[in-house]
Amino acid sequence: MSMINISMNSNTEKKKIHHVPFFLLPAGKDYLWGGTRLRDDFSKNFNLDSLAETWECSTHPDGQSIVCSGVFTGQLLSDVLKRYPELAGTHPKMNNGLPVLVKFIDAKSDLSVQVHPSDDFAALYENGSWGKTEMWYIVEASKNAELVYGFRHDMDRNSVLKSLQEENLEKFLQKVPVKKGDIFFIPSGQIHAICAGCLVAEVQESSNLTYRLYDYNRVDRNGNKRELHVEKALSVANLNGSIAPRQPMKVIRFRRGAMIELLCRCKYFQVEKITLDTQRCRELAWFQTGSNSFHVLLCLEGCGCIRWDGGEQDFFRGDCIFVPAESVKFSLHGKAELLCVSC
Repeated sequence: MSMINISMNSNTEKKKIHHVPFFLLPAGKDYLWGGTRLRDDFSKNFNLDSLAETWECSTHPDGQSIVCSGVFTGQLLSDVLKRYPELAGTHPKMNNGLPVLVKFIDAKSDLSVQVHPSDDFAALYENGSWGKTEMWYIVEASKNAELVYGFRHDMDRNSVLKSLQEENLEKFLQKVPVKKGDIFFIPSGQIHAICAGCLVAEVQESSNLTYRLYDYNRVDRNGNKRELHVEKALSVANLNGSIAPRQPMKVIRFRRGAMIELLCRCKYFQVEKITLDTQRCRELAWFQTGSNSFHVLLCLEGCGCIRWDGGEQDFFRGDCIFVPAESVKFSLHGKAELLCVSC
């Protein structure tokens, strides 16, 4: 009997240790259109000339997050989840890693006009990879910033090819003005591009498949034009004219110390925004994840402290926190805005 009791207590303690929140270090990307705001304003310390993207929560082999706090410090997040898959939860479909990828994007200049394949197309033609549906939250936007969202009117394959040959595709693209706090859902097959002046938090399927349709005739650091993927892009793209996206109706719930707004829910992920202000109500905001999914907290503005029984850690703008499924009860304290991502 005593051995059983000891074993149960040991398992309880092990679960308590493993199911506490921990912080992540991102992978950095130096694409030619990137800027310096992620380094200057979000404390992303990469020795790169330009820092276009930081993959904040990623198990994708092209850029993996590293745990930087707690018992798993120094380990790849993917290795932790292979050893303890229960930390991801019962709902996410694991395919050698998390089904989602969370990143920051800093566009100093326009990204290519591009499209992503569906899961079915990727499974058939891209070695079983996932496709890519994504959501953007505009963290910052310069005056007159915009993005590309589909075509202004219906196109077909021949008209797109003709416009590419005549180098006038841009006049057919639908440009949408953006401002801080805007939300955009980009399903697979949607022609799109983030344009100069936008700093974006992106939640997407864990995929790095991008088919470039047009790239403004730019050259890379070696003087070569970047590769286009016109045939694949036309195979997956919706060429119909797109209705300009509208901002979703606000769905908000309140708890002591926090306002929680649903930003996006699709079959791949759910994204909420937590507006934390415990200073005003003088109470901590308490949270606990269920067994179905992990949560990712990405700090967009402000700072605060995350606390649980036996530990605490300050967080600041740009920090990313992984909260395991069936977590210990934890509290948030401070004044901040955070994205909360789950599956």
